Amino acid sequence: MKNPFANALNEKPEAKTSWSYALTMPVFLMFFSYLLIGSGYFSDIRTFVGATILNGVLLTCTFLIQNRVNTSISNRYSSLNQTIQRVAVSVFTHAVLSGIFLLLIATLYVKFRWFGSTASYKSIIIVYVINMMAIVLTMVIQETFHSLGHWKHHEFNKEKLLKENIQGQLQSLKAQISPHFLFNSLNSLSTLIAEDSEKAEEFVDQMARVYRYLLHTNQSTADEDQVNHLTSLNNELSFIESYYHLLKTRYGEGMHLNINVNEKYLSYLLPPLTLQLLVENAVKHNVIRSSRPLTVEIASTNDGFLQVRNNLQKKNVSGLENLESTHIGLANIKAKYHLLAQNKSVVSEPIFENGPDYFTVTLPLIAKTIS
Repeated sequence: MKNPFANALNEKPEAKTSWSYALTMPVFLMFFSYLLIGSGYFSDIRTFVGATILNGVLLTCTFLIQNRVNTSISNRYSSLNQTIQRVAVSVFTHAVLSGIFLLLIATLYVKFRWFGSTASYKSIIIVYVINMMAIVLTMVIQETFHSLGHWKHHEFNKEKLLKENIQGQLQSLKAQISPHFLFNSLNSLSTLIAEDSEKAEEFVDQMARVYRYLLHTNQSTADEDQVNHLTSLNNELSFIESYYHLLKTRYGEGMHLNINVNEKYLSYLLPPLTLQLLVENAVKHNVIRSSRPLTVEIASTNDGFLQVRNNLQKKNVSGLENLESTHIGLANIKAKYHLLAQNKSVVSEPIFENGPDYFTVTLPLIAKTIS
């Protein structure tokens, strides 16, 4: 889907300002020249032409310098939350540049009386004040349109990512409660009932927890704001332990899970089912045998991130099949965090590292104080 607001936002600031200058310059130039020279500006053709050319050149040179400075300021303070800094620095620099320009004008028209000028320093000050008022008014208009365009652009991307996220969650839900996964779970349960009734009872309890969490999470996601739907790391770890119990029952010594998370991060937030998608991704794409066990490690870092890592022992599947299968789960995680970044809930996105021996995903954890 093409963003209709992208062109407006990507248009260079100097292009917009150039159009404004081209439209307003003739009127301002004549008004400016009249204040400096007086009635003689319109009564003598040579004075009119000469003063118009000179003042036009001076104004254009000043405009080009101010426009270049304005572009640098816009690039330096480009985000919407830097509007105050951007406007303050722009007004200050324009005030200084306009002061230098009018000092030159005062020398030519007040001291040397070019073109029979009747201007005084008082009229120069009036021109300066009018110029600053025009600059401030122009900035207010530009910032209003900039903020409106930025907001529309943000809302468009938010809606687009929201749709992608919903589609990804539907795909994820289908995979999570697919007949294949349910069949494997029931098959493991059938074997346990015949061999160990106590383990079978525990398996049923863990399976109920898994499906209860899956259904509750997807129901909550459907009822609440998609962008802000998060769960605590503690809830995710409790769920993943139940999920791992089902996998452990099936794979035995071929599957291991190590969790090493600092307690202070247990109340931190992340998108629900993120850990399940990563564990499922590891199980789906790697060989799992007692002689070649798959180990998934979940650990917190000192700077507030969560790392999920598994050893690589990839299955022999076609490249296209492997790429498409991997893309769905990982793209779902990326979409969730991208939405959170758009909504200012998180300042960074997941990092995926596919090394020779390990596949590692680094997830940002979100403190509850962040809205």
